[in-house]
Amino acid sequence: MKLELRDVTKRFGSFTANDSISLTVEPGQIHALLGENRVSKSTLMNTIYGMHSPPRGHAPGR
Repeated sequence: MKLELRDVTKRFGSFTANDSISLTVEPGQIHALLGENRVSKSTLMNTIYGMHSPPRGHAPGR
């Protein structure tokens, strides 16, 4: 199954955690999410898992 995010933005109050994130992962592909501490990698993963609903954009199951 293909995973696709299109223009996903997640805000907490006035703080923008993820801004217009787009990502496509085809079956059999492996990707890594890398970055400094506190750059919202976990927020993006929680959105993919369905723990957070993005206020704007399209994520799996939405």
